[in-house]
Amino acid sequence: MKSIIQQITEQNRKMESAEAEAIKKEIDNPSTSNDRRSFLKRAALGGIALGGLMHLSMEDTIAQTTSKVQRSSAPSDLKITDLRVALTNVLGGTAMIRIDTNQGIYGLGEVRDGADPRYALMLKSRLLGLNPCNVEMIFKIIKQFGFNGRQGGGVCGVEMALWDLTGKAYGVPAWQLLGGRYRDKIRLYADTPEGKSEEEQIAKIKYRVEDQGYTWLKMDLSINELKSIPGTLVNSKFWDGATGQYNLNSYMSYGNTKHPFTQVQITDKGLAELARIVEDVRGHVGYEIPICTDHYGHFDLNNGIRLGKAIEKYRLAWMEDIVSWEYTDQWKTLSDSLETPMLTGEDIYLLSGFKPLIDARAVDIVHPDLATSGGLLETKRIGDYAEEHGIAMAMHQAGTPISFMANVHCAAATQNFLALEHHSVDLTWWESLVKMTGSQPMITKGFANVPLDSPGLGIDLNEEVIKQHLSPRANGYFLPTPEWDQKSSHDRLWS
Repeated sequence: MKSIIQQITEQNRKMESAEAEAIKKEIDNPSTSNDRRSFLKRAALGGIALGGLMHLSMEDTIAQTTSKVQRSSAPSDLKITDLRVALTNVLGGTAMIRIDTNQGIYGLGEVRDGADPRYALMLKSRLLGLNPCNVEMIFKIIKQFGFNGRQGGGVCGVEMALWDLTGKAYGVPAWQLLGGRYRDKIRLYADTPEGKSEEEQIAKIKYRVEDQGYTWLKMDLSINELKSIPGTLVNSKFWDGATGQYNLNSYMSYGNTKHPFTQVQITDKGLAELARIVEDVRGHVGYEIPICTDHYGHFDLNNGIRLGKAIEKYRLAWMEDIVSWEYTDQWKTLSDSLETPMLTGEDIYLLSGFKPLIDARAVDIVHPDLATSGGLLETKRIGDYAEEHGIAMAMHQAGTPISFMANVHCAAATQNFLALEHHSVDLTWWESLVKMTGSQPMITKGFANVPLDSPGLGIDLNEEVIKQHLSPRANGYFLPTPEWDQKSSHDRLWS
């Protein structure tokens, strides 16, 4: 018997085949006007999913596919002419990128939070003169320059900007270019940092749930909470009670030491204290709101299982990044040992990096960060591959509204999607870094609105606000970058 997933896949194939046949018949029909025939051929070459446009009149089709677009010639004549960056102060330094073209339209992308903008700038010489609408081809040219973690940020930022440009050139939203959408609203989960006191923690939760309308929360459950409580940790003094887990300045610091190699352990007293924290939060929000946990500190698999069992009864939506993502066998052990869903993936680059976890069914949910995982199309491929194996996808996001909206389009186009992280709930100016180009606001009561009536990512820059929130390290606002124009290396990876 076919599974539901197989049935849906087969239905989609039939629909795609029927659509392709309908396009061919209309092109071959002698009564089809030359303008209409030309449009259909150009759209097919550009990779547009034409579902929904086939029954429009010629006038409506042109209006639909060229609204809000400035260009002096056909999309097939587009050429990349420049790449520039603006380093914002979001999360201490997150770079927006802008790819310009010969037709006066540009695409917006973002280098992942905490990553060096030069990861994107060094790609400029590989892009100049290419047609940005050939997204997959360009991705294959540059993907060798990405890697796990923040090192994927340059490639992914460029990929975002290319989809934004292609959508603007053809006058359609990015989700349409990915094959269409499954949903009009994207459920968000709100990152909820640890409060300095129980009262502060309650206030953070109240602001998110009651004031902002979020229906899903993520909380830190760190052994940093235990550092001042005697008898809760083993080996804590040597590792300074895990206070250095966010100190990444030294390559040999606690924050850069992988989980199995610290010998930090949690005592029964420590487990009871962490369980109390979860119980208090669950008591405040009830059981209608999913809660997930993250940022435990760097302890090993065995202590991860002990912590998971201590908080299992509170029915968490997931436990995130208990150990490093590379340890597929350890993740399989965690998944088999605990009822709480296991999740990892925010630092994994490309579908090939996710396949070992998915193939082994070592996690219950994959968790790509689109600014590391390969951009919109590669992240959709990750979600689709996970779906075939009965695994859901949540999405990590901690950047500016540019990567946020790129995630929104990808989530709209991926069926097994659960929820998208919003990391900047407390930054009152965050949304105003960009302007929505369609008729809907970015977020409404804990849900992101999928742009339905604006091309590309559906946003434009709010220059005045961005300039107010540039990083102190920024040299300026989208300054020229001629020093990155020339390619001077042999990039091929084989002989």
